[in-house]
Amino acid sequence: MFYHIINEDLQLEVLQEKHEEALFQLTDSSREYLGEWLPWVPYTKTVDDTKSFIRSTLKSFGEQKSLSCAIIFKGEIAGIVAYHEIDRANEKTSIGYWLGEKFQGYGIMTKAVEALVYYAFEELKLNRIEIHAGLENKKSRDIPRRLSFQEEGVLRQAEKVGNRYVDHVVYSLLKEEWVSLLNSR
Repeated sequence: MFYHIINEDLQLEVLQEKHEEALFQLTDSSREYLGEWLPWVPYTKTVDDTKSFIRSTLKSFGEQKSLSCAIIFKGEIAGIVAYHEIDRANEKTSIGYWLGEKFQGYGIMTKAVEALVYYAFEELKLNRIEIHAGLENKKSRDIPRRLSFQEEGVLRQAEKVGNRYVDHVVYSLLKEEWVSLLNSR
């Protein structure tokens, strides 16, 4: 199982059934906040819905097609960070993430995404990582910017959230760019 310690307060752990209750409670307590940008929130009505989601991520993880991690901050689940799909043939993936409302403003997500960037390039030997973020979702867009991802363009009406279509900004980071960033530090 995947487990990564970022610092004494922050860890990533592969999403497991043991997380179902806490993850559902986090979703439920942040429902309005998360629902502004995430289309799945209205469909997560019970702990069983969360359990089904976790089981699907574990199946995909077992097939080495993705990785979904619980973000553990000071012993509590704070959100999720994940590789959506690992495309081994093209050596690329995309990273998605969300954080409960009460965990905003601590730099948690930047550190969590940075850990998955490192793992993708160093351990999985991938060449490209993408992040798609809602055009008007400033907090989500700040993550790839902080990590030196390049903005590639806008996908118009890429996702339906509630009754509206959301444009997505596409960001990418290539392994060669990441290596240059590491060498310049």
